[in-house]
Amino acid sequence: MIQNDSPPRARAGFVLSLFLLAAVSACRETAPEAAKAGPTLTARLHKTLAAHSAAARQVAFSPDGRVLATSGVDGTAKLWSLPGATLSRTLTHPEGLTSLAYSPDGRWLVTGSYDRQVRVWRLADDSLAQTLTGHGGTVWSVAVSPDGRTVASSGEDKTVKLWRLEDGALLRTLNGHELNVWSVEFTPDGQQVVSGSFDRTVKVWRTLTGALERTLVGHGQAVVGVDVSPLGDLVASGSDDSSVRLWRASDGALVRTLTGGSDHVYTVAFSPDGEWLASGGREKGALGTLWNQVLGKHRGARTPTIRLWRVRDGALQQALAAHSGNARFVAFSPDGQWLASSGSDETTVNLWRLERSGS
Repeated sequence: MIQNDSPPRARAGFVLSLFLLAAVSACRETAPEAAKAGPTLTARLHKTLAAHSAAARQVAFSPDGRVLATSGVDGTAKLWSLPGATLSRTLTHPEGLTSLAYSPDGRWLVTGSYDRQVRVWRLADDSLAQTLTGHGGTVWSVAVSPDGRTVASSGEDKTVKLWRLEDGALLRTLNGHELNVWSVEFTPDGQQVVSGSFDRTVKVWRTLTGALERTLVGHGQAVVGVDVSPLGDLVASGSDDSSVRLWRASDGALVRTLTGGSDHVYTVAFSPDGEWLASGGREKGALGTLWNQVLGKHRGARTPTIRLWRVRDGALQQALAAHSGNARFVAFSPDGQWLASSGSDETTVNLWRLERSGS
């Protein structure tokens, strides 16, 4: 901690020393030893979008990969045409957005909000098609089933809700979590819904009946982000306990724990081929906190808060110094050529070009 009564020269020297130490550490993490064997994945910053007037939230690519959707606390969802990342459309909400998801056919965009509502937008004319009302608190996450018929939402009211996209009818409410449900995803076959909660658990539910199939236990703190691999064989969870866990979907067995990354893991995402996993959160330890609070705000410093992992062996591929604050969301494009990321205290969104080498 920097004492206010320290001489200015001493304070400056101390901060500079920490900055150099952190910079060296970040450089070392960018090219980890474990990533040298086997195929590798490398990300290079392509463009930074001045996306929102308040903090950016979730990012998602359209199914055809031609549009990047971003959401913000400023109450807007913005659509950016790729590869130029030019703003094409803005959908305005009465309150801030927390989450968004495309339907598989790209016709609909579903959004979740601080105002407890889930909204379904018709992208052909940017009109509001449905407003889904029923959550008792902030809606933290939304997802659309692979067949495009069902919307899942989760939130502060400790529930997961399933809605019929066509008319907005509430199909069922899944009760079982004891605290906020931060994240929800469908399995690739649409038969299950996976949710992660502040209660430290991951739960797997049967979509058709709402029955709880299994609870994955092992995280020591809140589970903030979940994702399911494209083949449906793995579930990934990111937690405030500084770990990413990979679980076997068929029986819930723990396959691997990825550590050495962020202090709090807020987001996880599989690549479309299932070979890579991106995670994001807050830089580990007191040094990362100091960097965010002192250097990040006053010197434009960037901490390595996003990490790319090889799924087959958990090898760390790269640590990306992406944001001056915490990395809040990451998403791969459908063709695996792009990665988008947002920061929890930033109005910008980063677009990264991905390059694969080896076999």
